[in-house]
Formats: sequence, structure tokens, C-alpha cells
Amino acid sequence: MAPIIHLVRHAQGYHNLNQENQQLPDPELTPLGKTQCEELRKRFDAHDKVTHLVASPLRRTLYTCLLSFDPVVKSGKKVIALPDAQEISNLPCDIGSPPSKLKEEFGDLVDLSLVHEGWNDKSRGSKYYPTPSNLQARSRAVRLWLRDLVSKAGDDAQVVLVTHGGILHFLTQDWDGVKLDRGTGWENTELRSYEFEDPTGQDPDASLKEIQTSWRRRRGSAIPLTETEQMQIREAFQTLLTEETRRNEARAAVDTEEAVVD
Repeated sequence: MAPIIHLVRHAQGYHNLNQENQQLPDPELTPLGKTQCEELRKRFDAHDKVTHLVASPLRRTLYTCLLSFDPVVKSGKKVIALPDAQEISNLPCDIGSPPSKLKEEFGDLVDLSLVHEGWNDKSRGSKYYPTPSNLQARSRAVRLWLRDLVSKAGDDAQVVLVTHGGILHFLTQDWDGVKLDRGTGWENTELRSYEFEDPTGQDPDASLKEIQTSWRRRRGSAIPLTETEQMQIREAFQTLLTEETRRNEARAAVDTEEAVVD
């Protein structure tokens, strides 16, 4: 059996409620979000097969992982926080907390050894500044990291990665179903399962492919998009992202000027 990567979008956070809440820094889950985690925990039937839990270091993804995969956590497995899996935008809601705050909040439940000072720097020039090339590079880095992880765990490895709606499209290189006005085609706590396209481990991009049972569960007999259609949607998404990034920078500059005046 080939290793399986279960990709999950986080549960509802307060930033998902309205546009104004996107200015909240690193928001937590809503009560509905916590209920969504409970529902995911009940419908996921492979808790006993999970070998690794991984999550973006933002609070909503860490809590989604801890709550949704509680049986795995109780078996003694820590959640590995992976900075390259953080969300794409430079909005306050998508900028994470300092490592010291995360350590204080999550204690020994989360392995923060990969989370260093500066992991939440999304300023121009940083590796996490949301340009298409940066996003493609760190998504590839996540896939390579996952492939290395499972190569050490054997063919029966099953990894859960809880991350975000935007970066998931870059990670999977799949733009089917994306809603440009929402920035994702993934619902809160949606889970899709993948394998590596190249089982020999030689693919330099470590590309993923959705397993058939996962595809049929959500899309039935639908035909996947062509490569050209995928490219067209990706380019439209990236154009909107670039525009949004510039607006966010302009808004932040105005806020800084007003704070100085006050």
C-alpha cells in the first residue's frame, strides 16, 4: 500500500464570518468551527492508521488538528507545526503568532521545533511574501518534506496535514472547483486523500494525485479539468491574489500613518 496524505482545510474561524474579521490577528475557531471538528472526528475512520499529524502553525489549524484527530493525539502523537504550510495572504488573519506565544498556548501537544522567529514575516522580500513564485516554491517544499517524512515511515504511512483553503490549491496543483470570490474550492474541515504521483520518489516536484475513492466521494463521475483549464484558473487566481496583496499593503500603510498621527 502506498503512503497516503490526508489534506484538510481548517474549521470555521472568526475571520470566516465577515470581511471585517479578516483584520483579526491569528483568530481562533468559532463555536461552529469546534462542532465541525467534532463531526470530522466522527466521520474519519482511520484514526488508528494515522502515523503523523502535521498542521500549519496558525492557531485555527492547530486547534482543528487537535480537536478533529483527538484519538490520534491521545495515542501519544504530537502535532508537527510546519511553517511552509501557512496560508497565503498578508491579511492580519493569515499572519501567525510568535513561537513563544504558541508554546505558551499549546505546550507539549505541538512540536514547534520547525517554527522559528520570523516564520510569520510576510513583508515584501520575505519567503512568505505572497507572490506566485514564492507560493509555488514553498508548496513544493511542503510536498518534498512530506515525501521525506513518509519515506522514513514505510508504505503504510498515513499523514494528516491540516492547512488552509488558499495554499491547498498550490499544494495539490489542482484548481478544480476553486471559487475566486472565496479564494478556495475547499469547505471548512473538508478532507481529501492523496498519494504521490511517482511512487519511486524521483519526481523533483513530489506532485500529488487524489486517490480515486476520495475523488468519487466528492465528485462522483465528474471528469477532471484539462491542463489548459487548470492553468487558466490558476492564472486568474494569482492575478486576484496580487491585487489583494497590494490593497492589503496600502491599507496597512494608512493604518500605520494614522497610528503615528494619533
